[in-house]
Order: sequence, then C-alpha cells, then structure tokens
Amino acid sequence: MLKTKQLLKQIAKEYSNFAPANFELKRALVVTKLSRYEVEQLRHPQLSREQLDQKLRDRGTDVEMLLYLHNLHKDFERRIVQSFENVGCEVKMSSRLEFRSSLSKDVMSWADVIVPVGGDGTFLLSANRASPLFALSQQKTPIVGFNSDPKHSEGRLMLPKQYSENPAEAVERIKNGDFKWIHRSRIRTTLLGSNGTIPESTDLFRHTAVKMEQVTTSPELLDKQMSAKYKAKMKRVLPYLALNEVFIGENLSARVSHLQLVLNHQDVVNKTKCSGLCVSTGTGSTSWHTSINRITSCDVGDLLRSLPNANSPDMVEMLENVDSIAHGYNQGLLFAPDDPRICYSIREQICVGVWPSPKTFKSRDFVQSVFIESHCIDANLVIDGSISYPFNDGAKVLLETYPEDALLTINLD
Repeated sequence: MLKTKQLLKQIAKEYSNFAPANFELKRALVVTKLSRYEVEQLRHPQLSREQLDQKLRDRGTDVEMLLYLHNLHKDFERRIVQSFENVGCEVKMSSRLEFRSSLSKDVMSWADVIVPVGGDGTFLLSANRASPLFALSQQKTPIVGFNSDPKHSEGRLMLPKQYSENPAEAVERIKNGDFKWIHRSRIRTTLLGSNGTIPESTDLFRHTAVKMEQVTTSPELLDKQMSAKYKAKMKRVLPYLALNEVFIGENLSARVSHLQLVLNHQDVVNKTKCSGLCVSTGTGSTSWHTSINRITSCDVGDLLRSLPNANSPDMVEMLENVDSIAHGYNQGLLFAPDDPRICYSIREQICVGVWPSPKTFKSRDFVQSVFIESHCIDANLVIDGSISYPFNDGAKVLLETYPEDALLTINLD
C-alpha cells in the first residue's frame, strides 16, 4: 500500500508538470478510419472503380450512400489537418490500417498528441498503440478524438459533437491550453504459464496474424508466492492495454464457456459456466458493460407486476414510471473513467445444479484484480474488440490496473 501511495504521488507530480497551460502543441499524428467504401476497395483490389460499384449494387448496397459517407469523412479529415496546420502545428497522417501495422516507436514519440478521426473504434485502436508497453517508451502521448460523422455515430470517446461542426475551435483551445486532462484507467493483461511464450494473436480488423508483440515484452519469472498460488512459473505482459474491456469466451456463441476465477488474489476459486466474461474499465462501462447488464422498461414492468402488491396505488404509480426507473438503474451501471477498479460481468451465468460454485459467487462485481483460468475448447481473449488471443483449456491470465498505465486524454467539456 505504501509503495502504491508513493507511486501515485510521483505520477501526480509528473502530471502537475504536464498541466494544460504547459502543454506545447507542435506535432500532431492524425489517425483516420477507413470508410466503408475504402474497406470494400481493399477487399476487392482486382476490380476497377466501375466494376466495384456494380458488384456492390448487385448485392443490394446503396453505393451512392457509401460514396456520400466516404466523401463526408474525407472532407472532415482535411478540415482536421487544416485546423492543426492553421495553429502552426506539423501534421503527419496514418490510416487506421497503417497505424495497426506500425512498429516504429519513432512515430509514437514524434507526436505531441495523437488525433483519431472517425469513431470509437479508431480511438480504441489509437489507445492500444499509445501504450508505453507497445511503443517501447515511457512517454505519455495524449489523445484527443474527433467524430467525423456525429449524425450516424455516437462517438462517446470523441470530443462533444459541437466540435465536429467546428473543429478549429477545439484545436485553438488545445493550442492555448484551455482544456482539462482525463486520466482513463486501462487493464493490463498478464499471461501466466510455464515458459513465458505468447500465443499468436489475430488482428480482428484485418483477420490476419499479428506477431509484433513478440519483440516488445519479455517473459519474467513469477515470485514464489504467485507461482505457488497459480501453478505457473513465468509471466508475460501483453503490450496492449485495454481501454474499454477484455472479453473471454468461446468462439462459437452457442457453446458454454467454462472458466475459473480468483478475485483480488483471494483463496476462493470461483467456477462458472456462462456465455463469456467481460472485464470492464470505467471508460468501457458506457459500452459493452452496460449492454450486458442493462434492464429494459419491459423488465421493470414485469418485475413489478410479479410482486404480491402489484395492484396497490403505490405500485400502480411505479408502473407508470418504468422508463425512468430503468434509466436510473442503467445510469447506475456507469463508473468514472479514472476509477482504479475493474468490473467483471458474467454473461448468462448458469445457475442450476452445482453451478456456479460456490453459490455465493456474484455474476457482477468490482475488483482490483481478477485471475482467470480457461477450461474452454475453442475460446479467445479479446482486447477492446481489436486483438484476439487463443485462450483454451489450461490458459491463465491476470487482469489488473496500474496508475502508470492510465491513458491521458483531452477534455473540452
């Protein structure tokens, strides 16, 4: 605990020296999404423009809408670049596809700020690559995102939609230090095993193998206590820090996921059969975490009508307010992006017979750390819906947060 407090003080001191007023904006790395039309071009490189358009029409795609959205994004992309250049900032650009394959730590350390342009997926990709573990640098490069299509995308991680209308105002405020920092907790993923090797991962955007992490992190010996507790000799920290969540489950959605969990390094092994496990940060609590755990107005109504006093005046009044009750419950699922805790959620946990074990095992709770051992057949561990690792019978992982792993983002609210 003392070590943690000292570390927090050290980080606080570093951040105070990195106050918004002291932030110098000279170089911006703009990471832009691929439009749906560009994705189709990549999928069919052998086709001419006319042939591609005809192929899309043949399958019922609205080509005109695809092109409209493509041009809308490209126009916005140019506005972002121009806005940064207008304040004297040097700009480099990287598409989402290029940024995924870049191993150059020089590109990461060159930028004063990383600017994802698109939606939350592009922001998450940028956050993954802005990891000190990935970039081989302890430099904290802040991120600020712009939603290129706020009419069709929520973009919760991006700046408010008003800055999509006027990005120049946002850039001017950043240049002048007129903003606040948000420190977003991220999940560190540590594989435990006998030899410290990392299984081959898959880039889910391109559906190709990814081997870049093999050269970024090194295996380490576990201390005796951890080694005895989790029956492993080595550990290997993955270079990707999860900003939203880590998901573990069988590839085939109809197959039950069999997992064992140890919470906060306790001595209790919790056994579950379910549809998968989602471990979320405060940032991710607005996303999959809420989708898994939310209730609907219909759920509230059905629950209230099942009560013995369903016809009482008070209950009738509550039934007239099921929308606000459901909304209040769902809002209560959210927690702060800088919260050091993580929240695990068991999807559709089997609660019959011997499952779960012990019976007191909660299907959702806040923890400081969670150890998971797989007894699955064909499962994956997925970081932010982006990078996937095989996680089958006998695979072990430790998920936890560290203050030094927090992502630095710019807030203009």
